[in-house]
Amino acid sequence: MDVHQDVTTSDADDQFVTVTIGSQLFGVPVLSVRDVLVAQKTTPIPLAPPEVAGALNLRGRIVTAIDMRRSLDLPARKDGGPGMYVVVEEFDELYSLMVDSVGEVMTLPVDALERSPGTLDPRWRDISGGIFRLDGTLLVVLDVERLLDFMGRVETP
Repeated sequence: MDVHQDVTTSDADDQFVTVTIGSQLFGVPVLSVRDVLVAQKTTPIPLAPPEVAGALNLRGRIVTAIDMRRSLDLPARKDGGPGMYVVVEEFDELYSLMVDSVGEVMTLPVDALERSPGTLDPRWRDISGGIFRLDGTLLVVLDVERLLDFMGRVETP
């Protein structure tokens, strides 16, 4: 789902599964989410890009696990806790986004979506579909397609 396409429709709402990575709140478009899991055992994949933590078996399907902290240039978790996995489908494949925690499903008005600020870290801006200003915090919308495009399949605008 491309949230940019719906920005001009003021009477529509979008839903997001909220996740926390580090101290930042992110929103994953609910239509992209296939499952939410507690941390799973992953098997390393030789010669994979650095953001690929490995693979896991989900009901007989191989799922590529993406370490979101590595993708966003954040340090590893200090508490060593297991975190959570948000399974998304893109490019006809399943991917598991490794996050610190999963929150609630939020319904937000599309007309409240703003472009990512120029001051946002370029690596974060590249995978952002925009931001929502919430009470005292920003929700950064993850553009799942661009996030998972470490193979260069998608041209960024």
